[in-house]
Amino acid sequence: MPFRQKNPQCSPKQSRRSHSAMQGLEVAQVSKALEETHLSSHSPEPGNSKEARSAGTPRATKGQSSHSSSIASTATSSSHSRVGSGGQKGKASTPRARPGPKNVPIDAIDKHAALLVNYMLFKYQMKEPITKADMLKIVIKEYKLHFVEIFLKACERMEMIFGLDVKEDPTNHCYVFLIKMGLTYDGMLHGEKGVPKTGILILILGVIFMKGNCATEEEVWEVLSLTGIRSGRKHFIFGEPRELITKVFVKEKYLKYRRVANSDPAKFEFLWGPRAHAEVTKMQVLEFLAKVHETDPSSFPSQYEEALQDEEERARAHISAGAVSASVGNAGSNAKSSSFSHT
Repeated sequence: MPFRQKNPQCSPKQSRRSHSAMQGLEVAQVSKALEETHLSSHSPEPGNSKEARSAGTPRATKGQSSHSSSIASTATSSSHSRVGSGGQKGKASTPRARPGPKNVPIDAIDKHAALLVNYMLFKYQMKEPITKADMLKIVIKEYKLHFVEIFLKACERMEMIFGLDVKEDPTNHCYVFLIKMGLTYDGMLHGEKGVPKTGILILILGVIFMKGNCATEEEVWEVLSLTGIRSGRKHFIFGEPRELITKVFVKEKYLKYRRVANSDPAKFEFLWGPRAHAEVTKMQVLEFLAKVHETDPSSFPSQYEEALQDEEERARAHISAGAVSASVGNAGSNAKSSSFSHT
């Protein structure tokens, strides 16, 4: 869905509201997303049959679930959202609701979407693609007529909560999992058995951008606390988040964590790290935020202008790099030709 290129004029009051939109989330929706996806850790396995067990269906581990973020407050919203950041829609169209008592309750759809998320995470951890046949046989089963609705809802949660895009591979008739926005790190330590933590990283990058490219530690934790992620408190799925955010993401150069100058007592702030600048654009972050709020990137005027400028600067840098590379290549060719002529 292309975004409309507009730049509405906002009053200072409206601008402040847009600037703090990250914190104006619907807490009820976030809580619902957590509860629904958390069903996967307390419900029966996604397929308790012999076929499911032989196919390697994961057992739901204690506490296995998802977090939802203030950027990701639509984890429980309509199933018409796009699959993946590239805007590719599912090949099949959403089935129309059948009249009469055979309509499936929303709770059943949500429960199976949660189970499917659990199964998708298992396949991601195993570095395996997933097929429609697998999903129908192991997870969805008797709800196959509602496959598209369940599948899109699960994909939306994978994207918004875990920072993973589910992309169709038409050549091999399967779906693969890609880390969102082209990031090259999913927050999982080598050999770690857990869930990807890219969603937390994207959330923090979004907070930093919306706060003028520098967010205080208090501002970051204020947003994270709305998702149930709090400093010093072990999260039921992500563990102790403080080490992840202030050490792991910093070590991986996605975040900068520094003391605020002249602060007494000491206060700290976050900025984008060099790896974040290299792998993610401000427009990508803004488009993601706009998608969640079902609006256009230009609904955040100051950030939109900054993101456009960032795109232009990146384009110029790319052109310059290409020109330098071509110049070096031509110089090398000329030198080689000269050496041959002398021999």
